Amino acid sequence: MPGATFSRRLVTAAFAERLLGWFDRHGRHDLPWQHPRSPYRVWVSEIMLQQTQVSTVIPYFQRFMDRFSALEDLAAAQSDAVLSLWTGLGYYARARNLHLAARRMVIEGVPETLEGWAALPGVGPSTAAAIVAQAFDRRAVILDGNVKRVLSRHGAVDTPVEAAAAQRRLWALADERTPDDRAADYTQAIMDLGATLCRRGQPLCDYCPVATDCRAYAQGRVAELPVKRRRKARPTRRRVLLWLEDEAGNLFLEKRPPTGIWGGLASLPECATAEGIDERLAGLALDRHDDWRDMGGFRHAFSHFELEASLVAASVVPRGVAESQGEWHGLDALAASHPPVGLPGPVARVIRERAGLLSATQDAGRRDD
Repeated sequence: MPGATFSRRLVTAAFAERLLGWFDRHGRHDLPWQHPRSPYRVWVSEIMLQQTQVSTVIPYFQRFMDRFSALEDLAAAQSDAVLSLWTGLGYYARARNLHLAARRMVIEGVPETLEGWAALPGVGPSTAAAIVAQAFDRRAVILDGNVKRVLSRHGAVDTPVEAAAAQRRLWALADERTPDDRAADYTQAIMDLGATLCRRGQPLCDYCPVATDCRAYAQGRVAELPVKRRRKARPTRRRVLLWLEDEAGNLFLEKRPPTGIWGGLASLPECATAEGIDERLAGLALDRHDDWRDMGGFRHAFSHFELEASLVAASVVPRGVAESQGEWHGLDALAASHPPVGLPGPVARVIRERAGLLSATQDAGRRDD
């Protein structure tokens, strides 16, 4: 209807003009993927930014670009090289999908349409829209976590954001407010607004460019929105991880299955219970020649459960381990900023702590000499 179209344009203009004016003065204009803002660099950054803060992503992105400066470099890489640069960033399926998508694009070409990007592994509707807007400066409607928070408050959406009705409402609000021009700037602006002012905790409403017609602000309900479903308590899974060193001090790591938790990463062998560790060791064709030693443990939160891991260590002698079961690696190489394989973040921290402890012990011994 003509009246509805005119009304949408008024809402868009009022919201977008204020937001873009704020962005021109206070937005983030020097993010590394903005210079240059090529489709490849934007795509990698948007995948890394899924469920991850900008400050965390920046050093990972820079290291990734140093190693894989072009799409062809990424497509030709081995999976271990890709995963090693993702170590500590989490949500490792993103790295596996990134690698698969790179190989597909080398064959089929880099998409230029929303539909083309959304068809790639690991690229959902909002990520596809962000890539199209940022890389090609074409109007596309995004709805990432920051934008959901902004629009839930600005439109006073009372339904839990995970609900289908809320998703439909938020997509409608996002579409209503997205202008036809300055697509790259607008998408960055609304993401910046959610990240820097309309924050989850302690939002800075007094500085917000769209606070004057924010319904949550007017109603004094900013802290209540967006509405989240009450989460069930996450169950705890307990595992025993095996720290297995040979006589030269090399560490044995197993390649995990390609899908699932820590899929495709190299990690310490694990057991469900302490009673099974000798049987597990025998299955790896390794002989233990000293007693198991307690190395403490760690807790790690996944989205749906908590991992409670205990570590036990032993010196072992190989009996011809098949390559498919695992590989031996020097601790110094694993503790380096660019390990030879992808490692789960908690395991990488344990390795670095252990390598640092050994180094300090060796230094102390040299001083005593």
